[in-house]
Amino acid sequence: MYKRFYNLQRNPFEITPDPAFLFPTQRHNEGLAALYYGVRRHKGFVVMTGEVGTGKTLLIRCLLQLFARGNVGYAYVFNSRLSPLEFLQYIAGDFGLPISGKSKSELLLSLSSFVVARHQKKLTTVLVVDEAHHVAAEVLEEIRLLTNLETAEEKLLQILLVGQPELDDKLDSVELRQLKQRVALRSHLEPLTQQETDGYIRRRLQLAGANSQAATLYPQETIVRVYHHSQGIPRLINTVCENSLILGYARKVATIVPDIVDEVAADLRLHVVRSASSERSASDEADHELWQAAKKLLQFHDDLQRMRSREVAAPISVVAGAKES
Repeated sequence: MYKRFYNLQRNPFEITPDPAFLFPTQRHNEGLAALYYGVRRHKGFVVMTGEVGTGKTLLIRCLLQLFARGNVGYAYVFNSRLSPLEFLQYIAGDFGLPISGKSKSELLLSLSSFVVARHQKKLTTVLVVDEAHHVAAEVLEEIRLLTNLETAEEKLLQILLVGQPELDDKLDSVELRQLKQRVALRSHLEPLTQQETDGYIRRRLQLAGANSQAATLYPQETIVRVYHHSQGIPRLINTVCENSLILGYARKVATIVPDIVDEVAADLRLHVVRSASSERSASDEADHELWQAAKKLLQFHDDLQRMRSREVAAPISVVAGAKES
């Protein structure tokens, strides 16, 4: 829609994880290197964590792209809310093994034979589990048991667990301490700095065909505002910039000014984030207000009853007084 107006060849800020748009910060380079080294050196278990939108899936896509050029076969699990049996069925199916009507023990035997056969051919086999922070503890235990496929020198199945920081909390739990001890390499992705955000936006614009126009389209003060609203999270940077281009196109402006970014951020409600604790406190406050209102209503009811009692009693006392006189 806005590509022709801004002389772009493609959309620069798509939120889909396209390896062509990888911006290699030091953290992202370290994360990709850890994943690649762990697989190539048959280290067994590698864990990568990062906040939502920091580029974990993009790094996985880059890694799988590298694997496609070599002797590496992989199963990629992106639906992590599976039972142990469903999980084994999923990875066996992704490896191209028959799964229909097979029991858990039969699936494990098939996977074991498959991995051993590939090892004998000098081929590497990898299991990639994305969104691993959602994986149930019993499934993580099944994953741990899969690492028992090994020789005296190396692991036969390489396992990459990728997820949000909650994955670290799971691995720190007592019931998963055996799994934690088997982790050979760890890496953690951080949001971009303001300087990295600048480079990230300009690189994407250049890859989309903006070239020298990038500085005019997104001036420095606008990028600072994008960083402020996105806090350096790549997915939010893409969302803010994409919507800013749409709004800029609608207004037929050649430069995205900070006010446009502010308006987009407000429309996206980027600063409206309620934690569970704040929701509880809000609920508690509402309950307190309701209780206070109820108390006032009861008090009002009691006062009304007393007033009615006095109104009824007053004539009686007058009559009584008249009789006495």
